[in-house]
Amino acid sequence: MRKREVYIVRVFMELLRFSAFWCGTILFGSILLQQTEAFIIKMKRLCKFCDVRATTCTGKGICKVECNITSICPHDDDVCVSIWRRKVDNITFDTVCHNPAQKLYGLVLEDYNNSKCEMKERKGMGSEFFICSCSEDECNERIFFNSNKDSPVVEVILVSLVPLLVMAVVVITSFYCYRVYRQRQASSRRKKGPPLDFSDARAIMIDDERSDSSSTLANNLNHNTELLPIELDVQVGKGRFAEVYKAKLKQGSAVSEEQGFETVAVKIFQYEEYASWKNEKDIFSDADLRHENVLHFLTAEERKVQRQYWLITAYHPRGNLQEYLSHHIISWQDLRVLGSSLACGVAHLHSDHTSCGRYKVAIAHRDIKSSNILVKSDLTCCLCDFGLALRLDSNLSVDELANSGQVGTARYMAPEVLESRINLENIESFKQADVYSMALVLWEIISRCSAIGEVKEYEPPFGNLREHPCVESMKDSVLRDRGRPEIPNSWINHTGIQMVCASIEDCWDHDPEARLTAQCVAERFDDMEYLDKLSDRSDSEEKIPEEIFVVDEK
Repeated sequence: MRKREVYIVRVFMELLRFSAFWCGTILFGSILLQQTEAFIIKMKRLCKFCDVRATTCTGKGICKVECNITSICPHDDDVCVSIWRRKVDNITFDTVCHNPAQKLYGLVLEDYNNSKCEMKERKGMGSEFFICSCSEDECNERIFFNSNKDSPVVEVILVSLVPLLVMAVVVITSFYCYRVYRQRQASSRRKKGPPLDFSDARAIMIDDERSDSSSTLANNLNHNTELLPIELDVQVGKGRFAEVYKAKLKQGSAVSEEQGFETVAVKIFQYEEYASWKNEKDIFSDADLRHENVLHFLTAEERKVQRQYWLITAYHPRGNLQEYLSHHIISWQDLRVLGSSLACGVAHLHSDHTSCGRYKVAIAHRDIKSSNILVKSDLTCCLCDFGLALRLDSNLSVDELANSGQVGTARYMAPEVLESRINLENIESFKQADVYSMALVLWEIISRCSAIGEVKEYEPPFGNLREHPCVESMKDSVLRDRGRPEIPNSWINHTGIQMVCASIEDCWDHDPEARLTAQCVAERFDDMEYLDKLSDRSDSEEKIPEEIFVVDEK
């Protein structure tokens, strides 16, 4: 009995020992497995890890970083990063492990989930800078520049555009050849045939027998690619921004001596006055500006050799209106022609439609004065000097209009311009200021008309002031004293001049809203012409019966 109990105890002890062994083995195995897993997790990110070093990689295609060090990233979330820099001729690579949750060189890693390291350029890093990141072991050893990836797209775009480019070249070449052909035909006609008749093209007259042909030639030349052959003659004017020269325009190298040159005017701006030249060029370039009472524009050129900008226009030997009035006393008929043409020119600028009813952008001149008005051979006026002109586009904001500033010549400035209180919310305000200035010019014209009786020496408006009065002086006369040039009683003894004076007083009214429009003034001049014709007819009808009566008495 005792042996049996001893046997049972031994078996139990063996079982207990066996169980303890396996429990220990299992426990040890579990601990060992956990440590192995932790070790594996730590080892799962291997990256190339080199300091900044020089490289031969040119930043195109696929490159190898030439780093022979592989590092175990210290943090579980680290990814592999490669950086390529070029500063002048110094090209470098550096490779690191980095946690994408944190910025590197101030940049956020955005593409680290890729298996390949695809380079992306980052601007503002002080040099040419490319960076890439990825999440595979040693994936930052071979890098791929995306220019290689985009090349198929570029090729597709180029292939798509080539036919269009070819078509464009063909069209431009054909148009150029056609223009050259037409120019040669026109040139041959001028050489061999009778002179061309441009009698209807009054807007392009230059006041000599061949003036219209020079305008036509200038408009037909391709001024974007070749400068006009021009020889400057004498200076005929000088302003704040430019000088004006009388010049000769050579039509061609093989033309006869008789037709070798035509007279034009060249307005020359220095490089510093580019803004004024550009504004005037832009105004003149509007085809709808063409009118017989607006200076005819030929072309604009940049003369790089002389560092100058040129505007080439028709030339009028009578000069400007101020010079003409200084040296000539005019008749009532001359006054009517000068005044009517001036009003028509201003009305055309201000109108938002051409004479044929097509829409155009209205223009405010903003510097109307007698020295900015030319006298043509038929004694009509044409407006010039559009350096301060403003296109009254309805899309202009109040701020854009406000930036135009207080511009013009102080002597001719309207009260609201002198006071800087022009209504910027209404583009008509700029036209009303022009009408005020036009009224002063009409006063100048009347002051030199023989129909008023005694004609004094020419004197500009507000002649009691100095030659070039400042804005403050004009404020005293125009705003404080409400002064205007004097209209003597002797002027209104002539019916026609009385009507013009009434229009002048309506045009220089202190209230801009009360002023006439330029179109209204032009219509009043038309009415005067009609009344003059009726008067002439009635005078002749009165004389006929008297002559008949005398004959009957005999």
